[in-house]
Amino acid sequence: MNILDERFAEFQKLPTEEKLKCFEKNGRLFDMIISQQLNRKIIDNIYEITNHLRHISDSKAGSLFIQNILCHKRAMLYFTQPSSRTFLSFDSACHILGMKTSEIRDVSVSSEVKGESYDDSLRTFSSYTDLIIMRHKGQDTAERSAWLLNTHTNRPVPIINGGSGSDQHPTQAILDVYTLQRSFANQGGLDGKTILMCGDLKRGRTVRSLSYLMKNFEDIEIIFASPKPFQMKEDVRSFLERYKIPYHVETEALENVLSKADAIYMTRIQDEHDISAGDSSRVDTSRFKLRPSDMSKVRANAVIMHPFPRRDEIDVAIDSDPRAMYWRQERNGMWTRAALIAYIFNVHEEILNY
Repeated sequence: MNILDERFAEFQKLPTEEKLKCFEKNGRLFDMIISQQLNRKIIDNIYEITNHLRHISDSKAGSLFIQNILCHKRAMLYFTQPSSRTFLSFDSACHILGMKTSEIRDVSVSSEVKGESYDDSLRTFSSYTDLIIMRHKGQDTAERSAWLLNTHTNRPVPIINGGSGSDQHPTQAILDVYTLQRSFANQGGLDGKTILMCGDLKRGRTVRSLSYLMKNFEDIEIIFASPKPFQMKEDVRSFLERYKIPYHVETEALENVLSKADAIYMTRIQDEHDISAGDSSRVDTSRFKLRPSDMSKVRANAVIMHPFPRRDEIDVAIDSDPRAMYWRQERNGMWTRAALIAYIFNVHEEILNY
């Protein structure tokens, strides 16, 4: 363990509220690392910015205006873990704002194969870019990256976490909340709704991040539906208890709780995190899949979501149901991530005032 490892280990021992200050600059959001950084004001701002971006970009003149917003900035997409949607939506989001992008999607083409440390690679990226968007299999890699650049370099650049191990995926949570807010715009908004999360909750970073964001809404209830081996971890459940967010655990069958939900958030089994090959296949997940025969139990005005990729946890026959929002949810990612980048660079007022 080198000196930076030791210092980061000490940093991780700090209370969450104190650690979050490291990811701010002049009292504003600088890095986007974990969902706990977001409050209701920021969430609502991103919602408004996203809607303005979509509207403005409908016209050629508006699109050209948006492309000049950050045309002087460059972004590095450092995605060493497989990704299609998150990578493409971030790349597209940067282009919407006029940013130039570069990428590394395989460490075998970087100097890390020559023995360069991850920390040195990161500092190299910060020399050439104004923003680093990263996805990594390491649990705390995004957090360590932001901490390193903010405390041990003279060129800190914002870090956006595009997925970190099985821990968090905060920008997915942002687009998920946007999708929920937009879906319930004529039903009193997201406040007062019951959210059902189903699948591999133990290792699903999307549902973990979304759960953390629920502290920002009133009268929310959560249902966690999964086989016992894939139950939500204690850290998230303790967080919900701390903020007095009621939750119910269902381990028998998805059909038992479908009628209670305003939103149904399905996820796949995260078998890439198996310790041994085939571990996940030993768990019976057959009663935690959404089939056409289940749709009669789903509320008429409910929404069905999925962060993708999908396997067989949602039957494709459900795709044409008006309650299925997952393809719209996917497209929302590009717009919400563009809004987040504009917010981080503090140019969102230009968008809102156009």
